[in-house]
Amino acid sequence: MKKLFLSVSACFLILVSCKTESKKEAVTKTTPNQEFNQLLKEYNEGKLELNPINATYAGDNRFNDQFPNFLSDEYALKAKDFFTGIKVKLEDYSDDKLTESQQMSKAVLAWDCDMMLKQMSFKNDQLLPINQMWTINLTVGQLASGSGAQPFKTADDYNNWLKRLDGFNTWLQTAKQRMQQGIKEGYVLPKSLIKKVIPQFKVLAETKIEDHLFNTPFKNIPKDLDAADITKIETESYNVLSSKLIPSFKSLYDFLSNEYLNAGLDASGIDAIPDGKEYYDHAIKNYTTTTMTADEIHELGLKEVARILSEMEKVKEQVGFKGDLKAFFDYVRNNKELMPYTEPQQIIDNFNAIHERMKPQLEKLFDNKPKTPFIVKQTEKFREASASAEYNPGSLDGTRPGVFYTPIPDASKYNVFSDEALFLHEAIPGHHYQISLTQENEDLPDFRKTLWYSAYGEGWALYTENLGKELGLYTDPYQYFGMLGMEMHRAIRLVVDTGLHAKGWSREKAIQYSLENEAESEASIISEIERYMANPGQALSYKIGQLKIRELRAKAKKELGNKFDIRQFHNQVLETGCIPLALLEDKIDKWISSLK
Repeated sequence: MKKLFLSVSACFLILVSCKTESKKEAVTKTTPNQEFNQLLKEYNEGKLELNPINATYAGDNRFNDQFPNFLSDEYALKAKDFFTGIKVKLEDYSDDKLTESQQMSKAVLAWDCDMMLKQMSFKNDQLLPINQMWTINLTVGQLASGSGAQPFKTADDYNNWLKRLDGFNTWLQTAKQRMQQGIKEGYVLPKSLIKKVIPQFKVLAETKIEDHLFNTPFKNIPKDLDAADITKIETESYNVLSSKLIPSFKSLYDFLSNEYLNAGLDASGIDAIPDGKEYYDHAIKNYTTTTMTADEIHELGLKEVARILSEMEKVKEQVGFKGDLKAFFDYVRNNKELMPYTEPQQIIDNFNAIHERMKPQLEKLFDNKPKTPFIVKQTEKFREASASAEYNPGSLDGTRPGVFYTPIPDASKYNVFSDEALFLHEAIPGHHYQISLTQENEDLPDFRKTLWYSAYGEGWALYTENLGKELGLYTDPYQYFGMLGMEMHRAIRLVVDTGLHAKGWSREKAIQYSLENEAESEASIISEIERYMANPGQALSYKIGQLKIRELRAKAKKELGNKFDIRQFHNQVLETGCIPLALLEDKIDKWISSLK
C-alpha cells in the first residue's frame, strides 16, 4: 500500500540517535540543556508579546490591555526580526547537546519559525484582513460578549479592556486602509464572502449603544466595585463606543457595502490573486505538515469519497430506505423525526446526555484524562449565522473551562443525526482531551502547550469520531450515518478545497459536488464552501491527519500483537501535544521498537 505522506522538509525532521562504534559518541543527553530551555522560554514569551490575544486565551493576563496593530509595517518588521533571530540562535544547539525531548522541541521550533516567516512573505494577511469567519475582529467580538476569555471582574479588568479597545479601533481603521490597498493590488475577497461580512458589520454599525454587543461588559459591571470606578468606567466606555468604535464600524460597513463589494472577485479560489498558487502550496504544507501536492490530495479525496459512499449504502439498506443515496441524503436532511427540539437548551442537554452515555467506556480507551473542566454553550448570536461548531480551549491553569460552542439559529430546524460524532470531535475525547492534556503536561515547554498544527489537532479530533462504537455510541443507525456523513464531509474537503484553489472550480461547482455526496443541508454546505474559500488549505488538515493516526494505530497493533494497548497508544499520540505528522510517526515508530 502506497504511503500517504511523502518525505517532509529537513527543517523539522528529528535527527534520530544512531548507534556508533564508540559509546562515548552517543548523541542524546540525559540531562536537559538549561540554556536551550531558556531559549524556549524566550520564544514563548516573545510570541505572547507579539500576540497578546493568544496570551489572554491561554489565561496569561499580563497583556490584557494590549492590542497591537497586526496590520502595520512596524509590527511586520518586529515579527520578522523575532522569528529570524530565534532561527539563528537555534543553530547554536546541535542535537548532541540536547535530550531527546529537547530535540523534539528544537525540531518543532524550527518548523514553527519557518512557517511563520514563509507566511509573512505573502501579502495575504495584511491585504485581506477581514473575512466572514476566521479574522480577529470576530475574536474580539467574542471577548466583547463578556463570556469569553477576557476577564471582567475588577476595575483593572475594565480599564485593560478599554485600552485594548483603543488598539482594536486602530486596527479597524488600518484594516480599511489595507483593503483599499488590496483593491489596487488585486488582493480582494470573492463577492460571495463580502456579502457575508457586510451583515456582521451592519449590526455593529447600526445597533444603539445600550444594546450594542461591545457594551455588554459595561452593562454588567460588578456591583461591589467602588462607585467612583463604576462611574469612570461607564463614562469612558460610552466615549469609546460613541466616538471611536461605532464610527469605525460604520465606516467599514459603508466601505464594504459599496467600494469593496464592487471590487469583489467573481473567481472563487486563491489562485485568482497575485502569487495565489504559491500561497496555496505554502498553505497545504502549513496545514497538513506534509509535502503532498494539490493533485495528490485531490485524488486521495476522490478515493475516500468513493469508499465512504459504499459504507453509506449499507446504512441506507439497513434502515430500509427505498431509493438512491442522493434521495436518502434529502430524506435525512428533512426528516422531522430528526428535528425533535424547540428550544436551544434541549440541544445543549442532548450533548451533555451523550457525554454521560459514553463515560463508562472512556476508561477502556483512555487512562489519562484532563483535569480542566468542560461545558457546552450556544454560539453567540452575533456570529451564529456564519459559524460552525467549534471548541475553545480552557485556560492553562484550568480555572476557565474548555467550551464546545454549537450554533443554533433555529432550534426547531436543528437536525440531530450527527450529534454523537460532533460531540466526539469537538469535545470528548476530541479537542478537549487533546488540548487540555497538552496544556496540563508539565513536561512540555510552555511554547508547545499553545501550539496548534491543524493536521495533528484536527486529525486527532476526526480520528476520535471513529471511536464511537468502542465508546458505546452509534447504536442508532442514523447516528452512525451521521459519523459517516462527518467523515464524508472531511473527505469532500480534500476534493473541493483543492478544486477551488488549484483546479479552477467555481463556488457553485463545489457546492454541487458537496450536495451530491453528503447529507448536509444546502445552507450548511454553502457556509462550508465559503469557509474554505476564506482560509485555503485549512480544510485539508482533518482527513490527512486522521488517516495518518489510523495508519499508525494499525501499524502498532500489527507489529505489537498482544503487547498492543490502545490506552498506551493514545497516550503516545497525546502526550507530546501538537507536532508535525512526520515527528509523530517517528515517535510512534520508536515506541513500537521499544516494546518489541
